[in-house]
Amino acid sequence: MSKITVNGGNKIFGELAVQGAKNSVLPVLAGSILCKGNCVIHNCPRLSDVETSIKILTGLGASCLRDENTVIVDSTQISDYKIPEQLMREMRSSVVFLGAIIGRTGKAVISSPGGCELGPRPIDLHLSSLEKLGVNIREEHGFLYCDTPKGLKGAEIHLSFPSVGATENIILAAATAKGVTVIHNAAKEPEISDLADFLNSAGAKIYGSGSDTIYIHGVNSLGSTEHTIIPDRIVACTYMAAAAITNGEIILKGVMPSHMVAILSVFRESGCKISVSGKSLKLTARDRITRVPTIRSLVYPAFPTDAGPLVIAMLSCAKGTSVFVENIFENRFRYIDELNRLGTKIKTEGKIAIIEGVDKLSGAGCKCTDLRGGAALVLAGLRAKGKTVIGDIHHIERGYEDIVENLKLLNADIEYTED
Repeated sequence: MSKITVNGGNKIFGELAVQGAKNSVLPVLAGSILCKGNCVIHNCPRLSDVETSIKILTGLGASCLRDENTVIVDSTQISDYKIPEQLMREMRSSVVFLGAIIGRTGKAVISSPGGCELGPRPIDLHLSSLEKLGVNIREEHGFLYCDTPKGLKGAEIHLSFPSVGATENIILAAATAKGVTVIHNAAKEPEISDLADFLNSAGAKIYGSGSDTIYIHGVNSLGSTEHTIIPDRIVACTYMAAAAITNGEIILKGVMPSHMVAILSVFRESGCKISVSGKSLKLTARDRITRVPTIRSLVYPAFPTDAGPLVIAMLSCAKGTSVFVENIFENRFRYIDELNRLGTKIKTEGKIAIIEGVDKLSGAGCKCTDLRGGAALVLAGLRAKGKTVIGDIHHIERGYEDIVENLKLLNADIEYTED
């Protein structure tokens, strides 16, 4: 199996264009199911999750063609409504296809995420919301069977938590439902607005995306469209952290700084110099960064949970002690034990991580536990003296396009190696 090997010690410097957002392209590809005609989607990164989405679309009867970073989807012939269990397991976020499939065919069959019985977990918010739109759902032997005997009808839905996935599924199901759907306490992430922009360009009538109340006026059908995916703010944060942890300098092109206000604030507080011009961002960290007393992850526009592992890795080499409070995911800190193999001094208790900054890290063998935790290991490896060998990199490939080649362009000594 492939691993990533990093020989640390090189300062990161140079210029890089940021890929399209993983958390935007997946719901947009799902949304193409609702469109009868060609959807031309630009800035689609080459990620394993994107390739799985394309497999799902193809299995449902769509025609998909990739031309470099453009994907063309023709869903005119969509006929199936089942997602194979294997594909569901390949991509945990495949549940975002549920609302779109129901919106197009009136029914859907998917395996329960993770293959376990339904229980008190975030997907329950998706399902209860879809039920308010007229979806009947039953669970049998690890599968969800959904149908709409009376069709989808608009409803007023109040989310107990501003879940991104639940907001997306409601939008997708409601776009072609009869009547008006109102989502209260909706997620406000930029990826929600990107999905709404895509669907509106195909003929949907969605208002208020980016606010906590979204209105969806159902239309009869959606047609062809062309759309460009927004840049990935978490990927941008990753390369910024790579420059910061190595006392380097980086220019990122094709970013949207307005989506990254909370992230930029943390980097500035750590002592990094940041300048912004249009869709270009320059970060300089020529001296050792300093601690950030407290960072708390919360829903947008606050600091994003996905950026947590990246700044924790960065602050592991800062002057002083930082505290990170994780308020979104209970098991976010699983990667910390692997990070500590490289010499970081990070202790966790419940939702709190205490990061005692050290001056030096040492290369070691470690394994990815998840996508962003895997990226954190790469960041630490860039700073560590000696060789760091990172296994289970399929996690990283879910969200980063050409991370090894990109870091090489930025002066890193990094390679893919085989077992």
